[in-house]
Amino acid sequence: MTDTAQAPGAASLPGRATEAPAVARRKLPIKGSVVVMTLYLVFLLLPIYWLLNMSLKTNTEILNSFTLWPRDLTFANYATILTDPAWYSGYINSLIYVSINVVITLVVALPAAYAFSRYHFMGDKHLFFWLLTNRMAPPAVFALPFFQLYSSVNLFDTHIAVALAHCLFNVPLAVWILEGFMRGVPKEIDETAYIDGYSFPRFFVKIFMPLIASGIGVAAFFAFMFSWVELLLSRTLTSVDAKPIAATMTRTVGAAGIDWGVLAAAGVLTIVPGALVIYFVRNYIAKGFALGRV
Repeated sequence: MTDTAQAPGAASLPGRATEAPAVARRKLPIKGSVVVMTLYLVFLLLPIYWLLNMSLKTNTEILNSFTLWPRDLTFANYATILTDPAWYSGYINSLIYVSINVVITLVVALPAAYAFSRYHFMGDKHLFFWLLTNRMAPPAVFALPFFQLYSSVNLFDTHIAVALAHCLFNVPLAVWILEGFMRGVPKEIDETAYIDGYSFPRFFVKIFMPLIASGIGVAAFFAFMFSWVELLLSRTLTSVDAKPIAATMTRTVGAAGIDWGVLAAAGVLTIVPGALVIYFVRNYIAKGFALGRV
C-alpha cells in the first residue's frame, strides 16, 4: 500500500520540475522587453536630462566638475534669457515666422491637395512628383538664390522672407499628406453637397475640412517642426530684426568664451514649443500613421 501510495506523488514531481522552466521561459520575453524599453527611454531622455542639468548650473560647475545633478542650483541662466532682448527676441521672431509659414502652407496646400485627390488632368502625376522632389532637395541648394532674390526686393531680414523660403519645403509635404487624407473621403459627399445648394467655398469649409481635420493637424505639425528647427535658411536670410533663436544660439561666443549655462537654458526653452505641439496633435499623428501618410 505504501509503495502504491507514493508512486503517484513520485511520478508527479518530475512533471512539476519540467513545468517550472516552461513558465520561466514564458516570462522571459516580458522581462526582456521591459529591459530593452528601459534602455531605449534612457538613451532618448539622457541628452534632454543633461541639457536640463547644465541649464541649472553655473559655468564654473559645468567646466570644473562632473556632477549628475546641480550642487549649487541656479535659475540665473533662465533669468538671462527671459530678460535679455538679444535672447527672448529670438523666440518671438521664431514664433512669428513659424506661424506665418504654417498658415501659408495650409492655405496653399489644401486646395492643391483637393485638386490632386478629386481631378485627373494631363501631367498630374508628373506635377505631383515634381512637388515632392522640391522637398527632397537640401536647403543649402536654395540659400544663395533666396539671399540674392530677397536682397533685391528688400525682403532680407524680414519674417515673411523666412516663412516664404520654408514654404518651398513644407507645401509639397503638406500636399502629399493632405492628398492621402482627402482620398479617404468619398466623392459622393461632394456631389450631395452640390445638390443641396452648397457653393464650393462653403462646402469646403463647413463640410470637407472637418472631415480631414486629422490631416490638417498632421500637416500643420510637420510644417511647424521643420520651420522651428531649420537653421541654414533662417540664419542666411536674417541678421538682426528677424533673427530666430536657432541662429542666436550659434552666436554665443563672447569675450569670456561660451556661456554654457545660458546656452543650455536656451536649448531647454527651445524644446518646449515642439513638445507642446506634439502633445496636442499626438492623436492626429497616430491617425496619419494608420493611413500610411506619416
